[in-house]
Amino acid sequence: MKRTPTAEEREREAKKLRLLEELEDTWLPYLTPKDDEFYQQWQLKYPKLVLREAASVPEELHKEVQEAFLTLHKHGCLFRDLVRIQGKDLLTPVSRILIGNPGCTYKYLNTRLFTVPWPVKGSDAKYHEAEVAAACQTFLKLNDYLQVETIQALEELAAKEKANIDAVPVCIGPDFPRVGMGSSFDGQDEIDMKNRAAYNVTLLNFMDPPKMPYLKEEPYFGMGKMAVSWHHDENLVDRSAVAVYSYSCEDPEEESEDDPQLEGRDPDIWHVGFKISWDIETPGLAIPLHQGDCYFMLDDLNATHQHCVLAGLPPRFSSTHRVAECSTGTLDYILQRCQLALQNIRDEADNGEVSLKSLEPVVLKHGEEIHNEHHEPREHLKRVPEAVSLPGGTALWRRDEDPLPVMASTLSVSQYGRV
Repeated sequence: MKRTPTAEEREREAKKLRLLEELEDTWLPYLTPKDDEFYQQWQLKYPKLVLREAASVPEELHKEVQEAFLTLHKHGCLFRDLVRIQGKDLLTPVSRILIGNPGCTYKYLNTRLFTVPWPVKGSDAKYHEAEVAAACQTFLKLNDYLQVETIQALEELAAKEKANIDAVPVCIGPDFPRVGMGSSFDGQDEIDMKNRAAYNVTLLNFMDPPKMPYLKEEPYFGMGKMAVSWHHDENLVDRSAVAVYSYSCEDPEEESEDDPQLEGRDPDIWHVGFKISWDIETPGLAIPLHQGDCYFMLDDLNATHQHCVLAGLPPRFSSTHRVAECSTGTLDYILQRCQLALQNIRDEADNGEVSLKSLEPVVLKHGEEIHNEHHEPREHLKRVPEAVSLPGGTALWRRDEDPLPVMASTLSVSQYGRV
């Protein structure tokens, strides 16, 4: 059944249509590193976007992370998601898996994903495959590294802002000088920066463009095929950072930046696109992503700007680390709410039928509120090739079984998303 779009969705679609009407048959301008004003525009209009070139990341970490991507792909752990856009259910062109702190979830486009746990201290998660366990450990290691890098980038940004210096370092290579916490930062500053970089999940993505029969064209700038359309990342703690590690399985031979035959971005190379939300004056950016590059969206950049992922030729993985807002989205919270709703259920032992204990309006209203909080008109279930157990040995999911069998068999109010 088709769902009526929300007021927010209608407003967003109306803005998009107005923008496209203003453009008519013209493209908005955008810049790539070939353009003389590219870095100046980046510093002036996109100072909270930082790129760490691959050479600045430890080689051993590159090796481990890239092997971990391939391991999860080999074991069939990444799936295309069924999401809802403008009232329609669609499969994403990108395959994904969520890894992170046990019990955390991440919701986007009306689909809730549950984490495959990484082995944080105190976790009793068990995996059927040792290779998958090692891969989850590697992404926890990458998470720790990106947290440190994010705090460093936030320090650089804060130091420049306090000194009223416009030239914030936006593209950082291996020889860039680092600064530490100085006397200009008080204890609260340090705590705030750590909280904004306290990544609790990573959403892993994979796409092989030649195997996708149809990819949408970027509609505003003429940037070419998109793997992920323009968006703000959802379900994040306010002003928290996002860190992305990019791995193109093969880097195509680059075109010369001076090649007069090539206008705009090179379609063989993956790029991330950025624009100021609903702004038709400021040029957009198309930033090439090479094997092992990392980029960071700091402070309120995710709220004030939109980004998209522009498809290249080779297959590509990415690990996108986030501070997910989980206060009402953990597995424990969802189970507690479901169990509360089920307190009004009476089992008829003789015939197996179920009835309500109370028909009081206040009780029914409470049950309906919980139902609306954790139920979607369609349930999106996936199968996972690994197994993870909760403390005490209760199976959370097993090989070739539907995820969350406990919830599936005992709870009528649910919003699985997928595991």
